Amino acid sequence: MQILKNKTNIDFIGKRKPAIFISTVVNLVILVGIAVWGFNFGVDFAGGTVVEVKFNKDISAADVRKRAESGGLHDVSVQSIGAAEENSFLLRLGGVTQLTEESAVKAKEAIQGLGSVKSIYPDLANGIINFRSEQPLTAEQVREAVEGTGTGVEEVRELGQAQSGGFDYQVVASGMADRIRGALMTGVQDGQPDFEMRRVEYVGPQVGKQLRNRGVAALLYAMVAILIYVAFRFDFKFGPGALLAMLHDVVMVAGFYLFSRAEFNLTAIAALLTIVGYSVNDTIVIYDRIREDMAKFKGKPLAEVINIAINDTLVRTILTSGTTALSLIGLLIFGVGEIRDFAWAMLVGILVGTYSSVYIASPLTIWLDERAAAREARQKGSGVKQQPKVA
Repeated sequence: MQILKNKTNIDFIGKRKPAIFISTVVNLVILVGIAVWGFNFGVDFAGGTVVEVKFNKDISAADVRKRAESGGLHDVSVQSIGAAEENSFLLRLGGVTQLTEESAVKAKEAIQGLGSVKSIYPDLANGIINFRSEQPLTAEQVREAVEGTGTGVEEVRELGQAQSGGFDYQVVASGMADRIRGALMTGVQDGQPDFEMRRVEYVGPQVGKQLRNRGVAALLYAMVAILIYVAFRFDFKFGPGALLAMLHDVVMVAGFYLFSRAEFNLTAIAALLTIVGYSVNDTIVIYDRIREDMAKFKGKPLAEVINIAINDTLVRTILTSGTTALSLIGLLIFGVGEIRDFAWAMLVGILVGTYSSVYIASPLTIWLDERAAAREARQKGSGVKQQPKVA
């Protein structure tokens, strides 16, 4: 079976200028969009709580979201996972504990209402309220006061009497998982939950920031390593083209996450790393053929040689991109959640990776070759002028 029975002679390089112009405009729009709106960071990077819930009856994601909102969770994200008959969902909510700046103010006022309270120190990062009272208080008093403000209490610790006088206490706020559970219990008539909380994950803001920085660093290290490889395998005029094509593909896939508002998380970093490898692989195949054709067609302009090389590798490009895209279509049909977002990002990356090998990497090689030729011509011209006259 042959996809293309006859050898093609398509003028790819002849269309390089409008292609480069369009790519430049699109990349600039994406970069401006990232600077203005930013990504929709997932829990991995922004921090927060993820809870996997399985219901024992048929229910839709819209019904789960409606129940959560009725319980006071207006910023919760609900995502169906697995087959529809499994009735399993992922609920994402920002924050790790129920102690926020707003709830801490209310809790502080409630504790001061108990009387004889000297000082209160909320620790939002750890979800703890430390305070000192002149008179001893019971744990139940403190719990009722704080829970009356809408903040769940996991534990009230009585730390004993201080040396300077007074009694120290510590209130540990409940996690967001408890808040999610309480919200989902809204409307349950017999008081028995019709769901099971299978998994709870917490990611603090500092950990999320660290994961984000390391993910970006991994992407940069991969690109530098590939650039070094290309620099050793090919001469100087080929390396920048491969690097620019990689940057182009990364920005384009980032644009998918920007405009689709899909969660940008560790799975997104994995997609970007995969696209970087795919992009340079396709570029190197074309570069190899260009190098072979440069030796075969000596004397021909480089633009014409590159056009021949691209046409020679066209069938291979179609087969490679097509088979990879077919596997992604399966993930798009049957995948859910992060898997589907990953498949969409990969599909976009394959398309732009194939495009960039032809219209980004190759034109830059031609431009560098033309600059080198012009510089050499200027050096020869200046050399002729500097020759002394013969008497």
